[in-house]
Amino acid sequence: MSPTSSRYPRLSRLSRLSLLIATCAALAAGCASPDTRYYSLSQDASTTATPAALTPTQQPVWIEVAPVKVPEALNRTQLVVNDKGGVRVLDLDRWTAPLPDELRDALSQQLQLALGAVDTYQQGLSDVQPVYRITTEVVRLDAALGQQANATLAWTVRRLPDGKLVAGRTQAELGAPGDVEGVVAAYRQAVAAAAGEIAAGVRSIAP
Repeated sequence: MSPTSSRYPRLSRLSRLSLLIATCAALAAGCASPDTRYYSLSQDASTTATPAALTPTQQPVWIEVAPVKVPEALNRTQLVVNDKGGVRVLDLDRWTAPLPDELRDALSQQLQLALGAVDTYQQGLSDVQPVYRITTEVVRLDAALGQQANATLAWTVRRLPDGKLVAGRTQAELGAPGDVEGVVAAYRQAVAAAAGEIAAGVRSIAP
């Protein structure tokens, strides 16, 4: 047998290169990082209530919903959950915006629907004086995956220009079954409950 012969045919340089590329591609696919998942506290348009109807001569209620104050540990885009007596930051599960803005946008959406209102802050209407200025602060917002979510939101409604004030505190303890989706759904319910109480506060001091 010739020294250059072999029981198995030798791969050409091109074949070896193709095999190397295919192997690298397979390894890269196997080691690819999981995709980041994004969540919003705003309700889906298909599930929200119908906006309060206005008569042809009725003006909208002008409100200003300020960004929500949150504890520093929650002031991030990643979701934070309770885990074995401590907290765990979920790097792959994130809000579509920092939590103060997520909460503000969700509250604004609910209040505009409930009151037939226009949020001057959201719409950037700097030349329109809001009639009601709404501020909200998260006192508590935590959850354990597959168990329970807890929320306490303190809020105030100030009527302008006379400064008449109404304040309240919304507390909610909600089941959070499943995975992260259950926590997000529970938080949405808590925001909806707070928006309902804030809307009632606005009506209570309406002239």
